[in-house]
This record gives sequence, structure tokens and C-alpha cells, in this order.
Amino acid sequence: MRFAGRVRGVVKPVVRWGVQHGLPRAALLAAARRGDPQARLFVASNELPTGALSGLFDEIRGGGPLVEGAFSKVTASHAVVREVLTSNDFRSGIGAGTGVLARLAEWSAPEALHPMVRPSLLVAEPPDHTRYRRLVTGVFTARAVEGLRGLAERTAHELLDALDPRRPVDLAGTYCALLPVTMISEVLGVPPEQRRRVLELGAAAAPSLDTGLSWGRFRRVDAALVAFDAWLAEHLGRLRARPGEDLLSRLVAAREDGVGLSEVELRATAGLVLAAGFETTVNLLGNGIALLHDHPGQLAVVRRDPARWSNAVEEVLRVDPPVLLTGRTCVRDTEVAGVPVAAGSLVTAVLAGANRDPLVFGDPGRFDVCRVNAREHIAFSAGRHHCLGAALARLEGEVGLRVLFERFPGLRLLPGAVHRSTRVLRGYERLPAVLGG
Repeated sequence: MRFAGRVRGVVKPVVRWGVQHGLPRAALLAAARRGDPQARLFVASNELPTGALSGLFDEIRGGGPLVEGAFSKVTASHAVVREVLTSNDFRSGIGAGTGVLARLAEWSAPEALHPMVRPSLLVAEPPDHTRYRRLVTGVFTARAVEGLRGLAERTAHELLDALDPRRPVDLAGTYCALLPVTMISEVLGVPPEQRRRVLELGAAAAPSLDTGLSWGRFRRVDAALVAFDAWLAEHLGRLRARPGEDLLSRLVAAREDGVGLSEVELRATAGLVLAAGFETTVNLLGNGIALLHDHPGQLAVVRRDPARWSNAVEEVLRVDPPVLLTGRTCVRDTEVAGVPVAAGSLVTAVLAGANRDPLVFGDPGRFDVCRVNAREHIAFSAGRHHCLGAALARLEGEVGLRVLFERFPGLRLLPGAVHRSTRVLRGYERLPAVLGG
């Protein structure tokens, strides 16, 4: 019996990698050579920054409202993306489909929590999704988040105080990552000595949203998810023993009709809120620094009129969003933009492509901090899965960018910037700079 258990422990990860990554990767690479638009996006997104993908977005959009891809229908149309994300005819996530692959995926499912496996908020649906979200949403309302502005200001200044303006510094690691992880840790009751560990685990697990991972990277991500799950269990145990005023302490004690979250639901909800609370904002800050640095005329506009910082953040989110795309599965026969979509069909909604739709945004490739309708972007998704932490991300983006450029008007980015190698999450792994003049 022990031997059989050990065999399953070895075989299951191999099967899971094959179903979720190995087979899709091989098929997508072959389809890319045939010119398939979805497959070409898969390849290009691992090699190019988001701005360099705009031609492919245009090509997908020019193919119609929904273009047949290697594994799903694909859309880069603003109207169609929004319709798919808000429609009750679609549920979140893209599974292994039906038949043998679906059964293998179910058999090999990981024991550790995964952001793309229920009960994660990313893929949960009503009524469970409604219940999970209701328990945490009050902390992330615009009004509640505005109360954190002072903390964001202090944190930004403290982080910058620690940097030597005369020496080269990696802004991605020393500022863009530390500001949001400090903020979300305060909200969730993570003690200061644990925050670096949370940041490391979150970064290591970030590729879990991608498909087509190599075997080596899959194993590293799997290990990070297991470690993050174990850390969460320990942290929640500490909060049960010594509860505070933070969100997670309240989640542990929360009850609806006398029933609280199960242990698995609690860890899944807490883990997603924690990781999502800094992962996307890291990208927002890095992308914003690069865009403003590379467009000094636009930076001059917000310097002359600081009231425009909020809109500048919206334009950063539109031009270089932290998340490239998301997936949906059709639950019943329906029609989208005049195109029939059968139950079980998969749709890839390219958020970054929708944000550059010329039917909505004039001269969409231009970075314009004064753009009147910049906030119409779909960088935070839409519908019931609209990003729970959008208001917090906006606040951190506004404060983080404004304080940095106010403190260091002579900031210069240096050669050697490295984009993250993740396909779904888009940002900088390294962003070398000199802060002084």
C-alpha cells in the first residue's frame, strides 16, 4: 500500500504536467507554425512586451468578433470581451474539456491549493463565489481603501528613504514589490518578519496561471504552491490563537447563518487575496515607471497638474495591463456578437487587446495621461470576477508613482531591464535605475 502511494505521488505530477502543460505546449507550438492566431499569441507573449503584441491584437480583432484558435475561440474586441466576462452563459476558467484528458486531470489534481482550482475565487461561481466575495469585499471598497492612503504614503517614503540615490538600484525588487506586499500584509495581519517570505512564495507561484510550462518550471511552481499552502495554514493558526483587527482574523471568525468557511475555503480565499493583493500591483508600478520614463512629455503633464495622477494610472492600466488575458467556458448554447457559441466551448478574452481597440480608444497605441476615457479599460476584468482589489491597486499605483517621481525628478532607467517570463502576468522582473540626476 505504501509503495502504491509512493508511485501515485510520482506519477500524478507527471500526468498533471502532461495534461495541463506538456500536451498543450506541443500542440500550440505546432499550431503557431501553421499561423494559428491563439498559438502565435502563446509564443509571442513569452518573448515580447505587451506593446509589441499590438499588431497581433489587431490581427485577431480583424478576424472577427470571435476567432477560432488552436484550443479556443479568441477575442481582442473590447465589446466582445466585456460581453463574455459579464454574461451568465460563461463561467470562469478553462478546464481540460471532456473525455480521457478531463478524467486524467481530475485524477491527478494537486492536493495543495491552486489559484485555478476551486474553491479559489478566480474560478468559483455562485452561490459559493458570492459567499466568499461577500466576506472580504467590505475591506476593499473605494471608501475603505481611501482610509489606507496615509499608510501608502508613509510606506512609499520609507522604502525610498532606504535607497541610495547615487547608486544603481533595481526598482522592481526594492520598491515595486515591497510597496504592495507591505500594504496587503498590513490589511491581512502578516507580521513584518514574514513579508519577505510571502513575496518570495508569491513570485515563485506566479507562473501557475500560465499553460505550457516546462517540466522543470512546473515542478518549481508546484513546490512553491505547496510551501505557500503550508505557510497559510500556519499563519491562520497563529491568527486563531491570537486574533487581531485584520481581515484574515475576521475571516477566521466570520459566520453566515452560523456557518463559517471550511478550512480549505478559508485557505483558498486568504491565499488568493494575499497573492493577488501584490502580484498585479507589482506589475502596475513597474509598467507605470517605464511608461512615464519613456514618455517625458506625459510625465511633465502630471508634474504640472498632480490631479492627473489618477488618470495617468488608468492609462498605464490600459496601455500595459498587469494581466494579458483570461479564459471562460460556455455553459449553454448561446450567441456572442452574432456568432454561435456551443456549450462547452472555450473563449480566451485578451484583456490587453481589448484595451487597444480603436473602436473605443482613439489612436490606441499612444500613451496619453489626459485620455478622457482611459478608465474604460478592462485591465481588472469585468462582471462578477472583476478584480476585488482594484481600488487598492489604483491607490497604490497613484501614490507609488507620484511619490517616486516627486522625490526623484532626475530618475533614469538603465540598460538591463528584464520582463517577467510569465505569459499571463505582465511586468518587470528587474528594472535598473539611478534615482539621482
